[in-house]
Amino acid sequence: MTQENFDFKFSQCFGDKADIVVTEADIITAVEFDRRGDYLATGDRGGRVVLFERNNSKHCEYKFLTEFQSHDAEFDYLKSLEIEEKINQIKWLRPTQKSHFLLSTNDKTIKLWKIYGKNVKLVSENNLSEAAAPKRTFSNAHTYHINSISVSSDQETFISADDLRVNLWNLDIPDQSFNIVDIKPANMEELTEVITSAEFHPEHCNLFMY
Repeated sequence: MTQENFDFKFSQCFGDKADIVVTEADIITAVEFDRRGDYLATGDRGGRVVLFERNNSKHCEYKFLTEFQSHDAEFDYLKSLEIEEKINQIKWLRPTQKSHFLLSTNDKTIKLWKIYGKNVKLVSENNLSEAAAPKRTFSNAHTYHINSISVSSDQETFISADDLRVNLWNLDIPDQSFNIVDIKPANMEELTEVITSAEFHPEHCNLFMY
């Protein structure tokens, strides 16, 4: 068995730290490439999603495409609990025609976004959100904080996981989900483990792991 020597080289930095005052809301909490690596999405503590598009060059470099506010802070009055806008995870779906789709989630709510192609003309430089539109909102299905989402290979369903449960959703039905894993003990004092992540198999939509 031969050991290969990899020569890793720094490629690109998004934003010059010397010129930017970084606030708590600017801290990146999620990053995700699309299936082909043509697009890159980042999510931050402020609930924003920023999209980058790959340049048409032999080097793997990306340019800013658009940004939009995916989640806002909420207050759960039943539990007297503030729900952060922080993006926990982003997942791309396969593109259809000239549009792209992605899922983003904070602790309680998952949103499906449609990202329009280059043929969309932005109204102004300050109205960048015109390139992204919310399609569906998946909510009220998790008692605990959502830590991960994953799209199945059939591109029809996805799973969302919190500390104790994994739910299955249909992308076309935002108001109904099915609980497929539940590790909550009858007595919470007997709790010995939690779920931290769940992921579909990349090719078989009947397989997932947590």
